[in-house]
Amino acid sequence: MEQVVIIGSGPAGYTAAIYAARAGYEPTVIAGAVTAGGNLVNTTDVENFPGFPDGVLGPELMERMAQQATRFGAKVVYDDAVSVSLGGPVKLIKTLGGQEYRAAAVIAATGASYKELGLESEKRLGGRGVSYCATCDGFFFRGKEIIVVGGGDSAMEEAVFLTKFASKVTVVHRRGELRASQIMAERAMAHPLIEFAWHSTIAEIHGDAAVSGVTLLDTRSGDQRTLDVHGIFVAIGQTPNSELFRGQLAMDRDGYIIVHGPPAPDESAGAQHQATSEPGVFACGDVVDRTYRQAITAAGTGAQAALDVQDYLEELAADTAIAAATV
Repeated sequence: MEQVVIIGSGPAGYTAAIYAARAGYEPTVIAGAVTAGGNLVNTTDVENFPGFPDGVLGPELMERMAQQATRFGAKVVYDDAVSVSLGGPVKLIKTLGGQEYRAAAVIAATGASYKELGLESEKRLGGRGVSYCATCDGFFFRGKEIIVVGGGDSAMEEAVFLTKFASKVTVVHRRGELRASQIMAERAMAHPLIEFAWHSTIAEIHGDAAVSGVTLLDTRSGDQRTLDVHGIFVAIGQTPNSELFRGQLAMDRDGYIIVHGPPAPDESAGAQHQATSEPGVFACGDVVDRTYRQAITAAGTGAQAALDVQDYLEELAADTAIAAATV
């Protein structure tokens, strides 16, 4: 019987593990067989995470977090959770490797997956010019021509943000009009550094060690043309990795796990803001966050989830003690 099981790793899961371990709960982290560390293991330089003035490689940052968690007593298991039963006071988690874990509290930190273009060259050049986060990587493309793929609000936000660095931003969209809100569409279309490639998709990404250009396909005529660019930012959405919890935890229409959220002004202390719809189950990181999606914000909610677990387990112990005293 575990006190705390954390499903998922990455900045959220490992930070939750650090906090829970330092509180003496010896959490077990089911980190994933091949996905341990989350999206950051596919990132090269991370320059906006506090404490690393010269930047740090994504895999190194995740390894350091894992080491910090185990130093305080967390156990990291490189396996995949395949089923959970979260109702009642004892939670059951089964893994692909055949292990079963029972816990008083569970933290879901399974993150989210970026939607990809589906090209082999996209995977090969990931972190070498292909990115899914303008805030994370825009700085590396100062003075260069880049592409943003997508037509929604996120794509327009990224395009406008990237004009701080790039010499030109070309928005590639498969339709002839944007899906973005009117204000975001107008802001992007009015910007002098942003151009649009309408009715277009990326057929191929070129480059060996780094992106050097793309081939665009016209979705109406089938014609192709090439663009010399050094960066491609894919902003066609992301999918929360919440399928494991479907039917057991409340989610919004896109599959993000719903948590209680920030405190109201008149709310009493001790409220559990990363709590889900199921008592004893908490969630953090990108599986709950459709807005910020940064390593530091994921880490912050991971800390909050661990502190919420501490409050929950203390309340549980107090209730158990009271019940025993009245027998």
